Amino acid sequence: MNWDDVRIFLAVARAGQILAASRRLGLNHATVGRRLDALEGALGTPLFARRPSGCELTREGAAFLAPAERIEAEMAAAAGLAAGADAAIAGTVRIGAPDGFGTAFLAPRLAGLTDRHPGIRVQLVPVPRAFSISRREADIAITVERPAEGRLVARKLVTYALGLYAARGYLAEHGTPSGVGDLARHRLVGAVEDLLYSPSLHYTAEIADDWQSRFEISSALGQTEAVAAGAGIGILHAFIADRRGELVRVLPAHEIRREYWLVIHESARGLAPIRAAADFIAETVEAERGLFG
Repeated sequence: MNWDDVRIFLAVARAGQILAASRRLGLNHATVGRRLDALEGALGTPLFARRPSGCELTREGAAFLAPAERIEAEMAAAAGLAAGADAAIAGTVRIGAPDGFGTAFLAPRLAGLTDRHPGIRVQLVPVPRAFSISRREADIAITVERPAEGRLVARKLVTYALGLYAARGYLAEHGTPSGVGDLARHRLVGAVEDLLYSPSLHYTAEIADDWQSRFEISSALGQTEAVAAGAGIGILHAFIADRRGELVRVLPAHEIRREYWLVIHESARGLAPIRAAADFIAETVEAERGLFG
């Protein structure tokens, strides 16, 4: 059995398509198909049900996935030993993060990672969604909950605060609420509830049972910009909103606390670029822990 064929199997299993896997691997679509054929021939069983819509693991393919990932982890560890501790750390690392943390916090600071390790190429994907580490949508994912399933390694980064904010101009025109009951008389800004990817992101229920958003935005940064422009009162990340001079915290006793977790796949923790990027993120958050409230 050829290791390169196993690597191709893993790429197809994670991408769900031969074409998508070939792009990630930098190989020709037909080459990926032939290598899969060779692996299936060597194992004597089909690993995928290949359909026009994509590739679905067969029962045998699903059973082969865990051993293949163990092989991947062993190969990564062996490569690290062969390279030696003093070898330059190089490679591409894709980081998936919620848009608030990814854009407002990580993006301005990741140049420090490439300064420390010039051989690392960073891909930051800051969007309001969850990333599948198992399917390799990202090498490192920042999540708002500790993953409960899968062969994943997670470390808590920080607890962060959210609170109610409004623009100074909005409060001058509409008044400042003195209690949660007053919110019903204000314009409220919130998330698009059916697009929230985690139950922990349903903040409004922790503030008021009858919260009715007049303006709904699926992005944390979009909500911040709308509130700053005077659209109404919204629940914003303190580490973003507190740096905006036009925003004022209202009803400060009503604060929400959440956590950020850094997650990588167990098979990737031996890869030097991923380990270096994970350590850099953790160190950077720790150095600026005070920002998060």
